[in-house]
Amino acid sequence: MKVRQSVVVVDAFADRPFAGNQAAVCRLSNPASTLWMQAIAGEMNLSETAFVHRRPDGWGLRWFTPAVEVNLCGHATLAAAHALTEAGLVEAGQPLVFHTRSGPLSVLPGDAGYAMDFPALPVWAQRAPAGFAEAIGAAAVWSGTDGVDLFAELQDESTLRLLKPDFTRLGGFQVRGIIVTARSAEFDFVSRFFAPASGILEDPVTGSAHCALGPYWSTRLNRTELLGYQASARGGRVRVSVRGDRVVLGGMAVTVRRGEREVPADSGVETWPTTPLGRP
Repeated sequence: MKVRQSVVVVDAFADRPFAGNQAAVCRLSNPASTLWMQAIAGEMNLSETAFVHRRPDGWGLRWFTPAVEVNLCGHATLAAAHALTEAGLVEAGQPLVFHTRSGPLSVLPGDAGYAMDFPALPVWAQRAPAGFAEAIGAAAVWSGTDGVDLFAELQDESTLRLLKPDFTRLGGFQVRGIIVTARSAEFDFVSRFFAPASGILEDPVTGSAHCALGPYWSTRLNRTELLGYQASARGGRVRVSVRGDRVVLGGMAVTVRRGEREVPADSGVETWPTTPLGRP
């Protein structure tokens, strides 16, 4: 027997539909198998699908791209917090606590959006791998890593915005993704994020990348409060507050779609309450 189940799709780091980064959010009554969640994420074919279930001490949360499970994802965490808040499952004025592969993460809903307390990911200098400039389409003025991604500062914002990477070459680097960044006239910094090895050519807005971008630009600009812009086709603003070994990422979110799919009756998937979709 199968039942109809709703999947909420949220535009994260956006104050209007069709901007920011999309994530699907699936609420479970109990933890599901990794294979099942990976299959659902592949079927959704968004940059991330988040799976949440209630625990006595908060919420369990896991994130999947269409190809792999990831250890940290900012925009899908924001999407999960927004979906739970919109469904009336969050106590007013209280933070959500998500238990994840990266430890507990708290998200506080507010009038100006959501404030997410994440681990900082400081970057250190490291020579770019052979062929990096040819793969990304520009030379780096500084290169390094945060232990998960390659990290490169480019000469200027124009160079970053006009990049046309060779995704086949980029996919050959054995990293989660590639963060490129530059100073900006309008924002404190701009960035882009490419992750072909993780099944994503270019991610529209990457919260977890700002866990590294925040400390990097905080040191260079000698400020702890920053505003970044991820210069993808959809684009999105991320507020970053650097607090020692933590960063607080701020952004808004909008529900854009409630899809239905058939799943086994015993799959443990819960149906979201019906509420109006977000509007501009």
